[in-house]
Amino acid sequence: MSAGTNSITPFPSKLPEVGTTIFTVMTNMANTHQAINLSQGFPNFDVDSALIAIVEKYMREGKNQYAPMQGVIELRHAIAHKVSSLSGNRYDAEKNVTITAGATEALFAAIMCAVEKGDEVIIFEPAYDSYSPTIRLAGGIPVPLAMMFPHYSIDWDKVKDSINKKTKLIILNSPHNPSGTIITEKDIKALMDITRGTNILILSDEVYEHIVFDGCIHESMLRYEELAARSFAIGSLGKTYHATGWKVGYCIAPEYLTEEFRKVHQFLTFAVNTPVQYAYAEYMKREETYLQVASFYQRKRDLFLNLIRNSKFRPLPCKGTYFQMLDYSEITDESDVVFAERLVKEFKVAAIPPSVFYHNKQDNHVLRFCFAKQDSTLEKAAERLCSI
Repeated sequence: MSAGTNSITPFPSKLPEVGTTIFTVMTNMANTHQAINLSQGFPNFDVDSALIAIVEKYMREGKNQYAPMQGVIELRHAIAHKVSSLSGNRYDAEKNVTITAGATEALFAAIMCAVEKGDEVIIFEPAYDSYSPTIRLAGGIPVPLAMMFPHYSIDWDKVKDSINKKTKLIILNSPHNPSGTIITEKDIKALMDITRGTNILILSDEVYEHIVFDGCIHESMLRYEELAARSFAIGSLGKTYHATGWKVGYCIAPEYLTEEFRKVHQFLTFAVNTPVQYAYAEYMKREETYLQVASFYQRKRDLFLNLIRNSKFRPLPCKGTYFQMLDYSEITDESDVVFAERLVKEFKVAAIPPSVFYHNKQDNHVLRFCFAKQDSTLEKAAERLCSI
């Protein structure tokens, strides 16, 4: 619609520096240049046909109207059972579990309910790109701390030095996107020491909780009562079950935080896709459906690394997620953004430049590649990467 003489005066943007997300930009470039898309984090293989059949069953049974705001109770019980069995601590479906429209909605609701004007929130960079804008929308102040390259570990001395009376929330992400690293028992101890005796809350982004490799353990906040008592833990059924487009996530939190979380959630999305919730609840009774996810993706990680072993890319350690960081410093001294664009245009492979996940655009000359793809896709992409 064209603006007329009576058009409304433009209003100031709440997020003036925010543009289109890098995931959309790189996927559009991949489509334009007919490139293999290893940028955006979604599988290009099918959801289990058994799960699809269960969704259809519930659709035909009439489970097509609004679900309860908190989520279908059967699914909340399934998640509470899973988390309780894996963590060793008991979680209650009614008091602790809320179903959300994907993990990003859960992150948004948690930040909005916890952060007030002037509150400081510590985030670790490279950081998932929804954290900082949401903090600012809530009136908070992001406090970005760079993880230590190349292992992307947390400098807990810097964390301790950054905490003051305004610190309200610490956001953690493990397994970590985009680096593929995981927090360890040593990190957990440091976090406990720093937060003990404070009112600091924790927002733990654990969407890749089941994608941990090499016999490592996922150090969830929910395994530690001291941390769980101050934490929102966020999960994603879409990441676990290869169905990112269904947008079903969840938040687990103590009752006092869950009450506040739901106050935001009910006016944000209110309810989540009903037949899909019922289907997940039934499907999750088969515990192997989530317990075997790690070995499934480790095989893909190992395949991808083997396929590019003769390339000039140098892989960084990857202990979780379905992303692999590759150092390209032997190839070019171009910035990661410039090289990522050239990679799409000239070599027809799309990747993510991690500098976009830093507030200061820190560039370590690495790119993030998603290996949640069919083997044939990884083989074609690796052939092109090895030709560089």
